[in-house]
Amino acid sequence: MEPGPRRCPAARPGCPRRWRRRRWALLGALLGAALALYACLRELRRRGSAAGRSEGEVTVLLWWEPFGRPRRPTDCRRRYNITGCRLSADRGRYGEARAVLFHHRDLALHGTQGLPRGPPPRPPRQLWVWMNFESPSHSPGLRGLAGLFNWTMSYRRDSDVFVPYGYLYALPSPRPFVLPRKSRLVAWVISNWNEEHARVRYYRQLKEHLPIDVYGARGMALLEGSVVKTVSAYKFYLAFENSQHTDYITEKLWRNAFAASAVPVVLGPRRANYERFIPADSFIHVDDFPSPRLLATYLKFLDKNKPSYRRYFAWRNKYEVHVTSFWDEHYCKVCEAVRTVGNQLKTVRNLASWFES
Repeated sequence: MEPGPRRCPAARPGCPRRWRRRRWALLGALLGAALALYACLRELRRRGSAAGRSEGEVTVLLWWEPFGRPRRPTDCRRRYNITGCRLSADRGRYGEARAVLFHHRDLALHGTQGLPRGPPPRPPRQLWVWMNFESPSHSPGLRGLAGLFNWTMSYRRDSDVFVPYGYLYALPSPRPFVLPRKSRLVAWVISNWNEEHARVRYYRQLKEHLPIDVYGARGMALLEGSVVKTVSAYKFYLAFENSQHTDYITEKLWRNAFAASAVPVVLGPRRANYERFIPADSFIHVDDFPSPRLLATYLKFLDKNKPSYRRYFAWRNKYEVHVTSFWDEHYCKVCEAVRTVGNQLKTVRNLASWFES
């Protein structure tokens, strides 16, 4: 027979008092040990969190907010699934910034004397990133920027941080594409009208052979934010770039044409350059025709020939269009690049020679 729990003999003087003291002492010791363990775990967690921040979090400093427009706070994790980013326009964070972004238009406005001069001096692992999304024809002051920057970020594929105006991504599985109803033929939206631009010269020849509805600077009024809705009623859109340079393919193609489900008629870099980014049968290049008159004849043919016209949308069953968001996506992308390959330090020796090539 197993012995029962020990009891204090009732006849022994002072026994209940001593037993209660022992129980309270035991409980006190257990409580003290639990508190010590909690404090230890809390300290370890704090140290681990601090270590994680120092190793995983990246501060990206925007030296000039593009065109002087204040930015709203950006949550890179929520919008682009990019973690560990702290974006700031506070120059007081210069000393802790892992990368500093310099927007070229604002750099051209303020000059190199507007660059950081310290103190503190430029931290040894800090990256200076040149950021530009204008073409070389609209990027003054490139010649005086040799040897200043570590990385480049632009629309060019050979940039250190490549951020195009848009791109296509494959759908998980093919899906039917529904083409919006089209009631009009050709549209063109233009805000910067310059008679010396190749696009304006080509337009003047093309309009002699077919009607073109022009919106913007020299045409009909266009409500802000209504480009896609307006263009979606047209079969074709003139995605004419303001200048012709390698990889310079802007929102005129990605948003104004593709997002509006209009077939883009492009004037920009060569056809082969476009085909690096989009299917060959998704657009019409002006270079495919010996003259604007013959291009007009082809557009009129497609207008009357529905099966031939719809072939320009065959790729839509497999791909979706992403239009890059200015400027939040750019800031988050450079942060992601720094976290991924931030130890790859270099100096851009001849910025102008590279960008103008």
